Amino acid sequence: MTAEFSHDVPLVKIRSDGLRVVVTATAAECAVLAERMGIPAVHTLMCAFTLIPAENDPGRIQATGVLNARVTRECVVSAEDFEMPVQDRFVVFFVPEAKESEDLDPDKEDEISYRGDAIDLGEAAAEQLALALDPYPRIEGATMAETEPDADQSPFAALAKLRGTGGSA
Repeated sequence: MTAEFSHDVPLVKIRSDGLRVVVTATAAECAVLAERMGIPAVHTLMCAFTLIPAENDPGRIQATGVLNARVTRECVVSAEDFEMPVQDRFVVFFVPEAKESEDLDPDKEDEISYRGDAIDLGEAAAEQLALALDPYPRIEGATMAETEPDADQSPFAALAKLRGTGGSA
């Protein structure tokens, strides 16, 4: 499977003092990412990474990231499309395939496995964007319309009709 937004960084470039890498999605990559995430649009996506090899754990790379994006979402209240910024700071660890932790603790740092001699920062940025998206996006100030329940439609009125009492108890 080819990632929609791929940016491979060879492991040999990551020195003990770290490496800073900024990845930015093209317009075409943003369009495909929006489709993948099921949202109307990803206008911009930029992620700055600082990569540092873990001491005493060959192949494990700590990635501290700052994600900035602009997306279009559909409001869960009004169903209107609206643009919104997405910002996130995160830490993930790249680990060689088959060296991933078996620990399922949700508070433990996230791990992304890799194969070969490079890590894919584009895919990591795409995954972080997906995690940072609000599952219930709402336009500021949008409110649900208040409705009064119809007395004839209440569950008790329906039960009374079934019992044949016509509403008098």
